Amino acid sequence: MQALGVIPARLASTRLSRKPLQLLGGRPLIVRVAERVSEAGILDRVIVATDSPEVLAAVESAGFEAVLTATSHESGTDRVAEVASMPAFRSYGCVLNVQGDEPFLTSDALTGALGRVTRDGDDIGTAAAPLEGESIADPSRVKVVCDQKGRALYFSRSSIPFWREGGAAPAGLYWQHIGLYAFTREALARWGTLEPTRLERAERLEQLRALEHGLTIGVARLTEPAEPGIDTPEDLRRAEARWTLTARGT
Repeated sequence: MQALGVIPARLASTRLSRKPLQLLGGRPLIVRVAERVSEAGILDRVIVATDSPEVLAAVESAGFEAVLTATSHESGTDRVAEVASMPAFRSYGCVLNVQGDEPFLTSDALTGALGRVTRDGDDIGTAAAPLEGESIADPSRVKVVCDQKGRALYFSRSSIPFWREGGAAPAGLYWQHIGLYAFTREALARWGTLEPTRLERAERLEQLRALEHGLTIGVARLTEPAEPGIDTPEDLRRAEARWTLTARGT
């Protein structure tokens, strides 16, 4: 089954102005994400989907594919669904939505999310990494809890589950959601017909729409902690520091 990767990029972000065009290691953030996803060599094609001609130009000048989409979408997945419905992309049986603020995404996360759809039969696949320490209380790190089969029960910016015993929680209790989703074509088409939900709006987490409407989300659990996505100026400064260390090989 051929897999299409779509990276939605909205210019009018709220917490970090003009986020897709902010520089990371001297290149726009959205370009860094496209580089990361393409270099993994897992997807058959990678497209940036944006509502901004400025972002389109930046992506294309870096040698990647991009398409313009509607400005009215409420979530990144709505934008991905528009791309998947275009005649040029209808032959792909699996569509992967990679959030445009995840420049440190690993190939294990990509393959894990795809595997939950192609191997395990879930409607949607995603990934999560172990989370410990002070990061558990960080609302920018979205937490996920799963059932015994690895399917998501709920996602939240709050610290879930609640640890009642006091002291440090045991390792393996908290999991950080990683910003990507693999879809069967049928699940993505259904997503496009669903109305946004109260929980989605309350948490500002689009994946809650899928759960509230009964779609299954399989979660591939990774072994190593993950970097958070870039939502704020502080996140960008932290990412720049890591990028500099990585470039130096330290």
